[in-house]
Amino acid sequence: MKAVVTGGAGFIGSHLTDALVEKGFDVQVIDDLSQGKKENVNPKATLHVASICDYETIAPIVKGADYVFHLAALPRVQYSIEHPRETSEINVTGTLNVLIAAKEAGVKRVIYSASSSAYGDTDAMPLREDMPANPISPYALQKYIGELNCRLFSAIYGLSTVSLRYFNVYGSRQDPTGPYALVIGRFLLLKKERKPLLITGDGTQTRDFTHVRDVVRANLLAMESKNVGNGEVINIGAGKNRSINEIAKYIGGSIEYIEKRIEPHDTLADISLAKKLLDWEPMVPFNDGIKELL
Repeated sequence: MKAVVTGGAGFIGSHLTDALVEKGFDVQVIDDLSQGKKENVNPKATLHVASICDYETIAPIVKGADYVFHLAALPRVQYSIEHPRETSEINVTGTLNVLIAAKEAGVKRVIYSASSSAYGDTDAMPLREDMPANPISPYALQKYIGELNCRLFSAIYGLSTVSLRYFNVYGSRQDPTGPYALVIGRFLLLKKERKPLLITGDGTQTRDFTHVRDVVRANLLAMESKNVGNGEVINIGAGKNRSINEIAKYIGGSIEYIEKRIEPHDTLADISLAKKLLDWEPMVPFNDGIKELL
């Protein structure tokens, strides 16, 4: 069995690659290494240093694949606000290239890594898949367009697809550097460097932190499930949220508040659909996940 993982040198993609290798798959990783690292890639997987924007290069790699896991993206909300054209080229056109290559190759299913940022900013919690999307950043819109394209490819071309909306994934191999780093990784690095933990806004904003092992398991279940394949959108979150102030207090150290960014104030996943369609629910308690990183 052959599986292609786009973005397989990145944080989530490399963990997924490990799991697929362990299951005996021939894993082909497509990654331009702009976000990922070569050392993250399992030595039993094959790394192709290529961009998903280059259709002629990725199509032969996808040929013969049973499954395609599409994780490659230029992530982060703030970065997309500053670089809308660059992020759209990768997040929208790149995703379209992957879907076309998968259709032409006759793959069994595409599992698309979507984002909870598609919900935008709303007071209604928890967030359910039947709520209207309300993207408030280029990144959120771009990832939502990917969902719509998956659904269209299922409806028009008969390509089996499913979209998993991730909620604030954390775990080992997170990149803690740069101005767009995810908050937990960034906090841990700042603590290690004995610097204040930087919090945007007042820190009352909440996030549904989900461990990477739970996300990987969701991908594997989405690959195998007979209940999906028609472009369904499914929340993958812990179903619990915590404030950024609470996270900072848990990690420990001094705190410095900086300018607020354009981002949803709260996220909280309703995971009833994931339980119903994938028989999935989170298994890694937050305290255990953080202790591993500490």
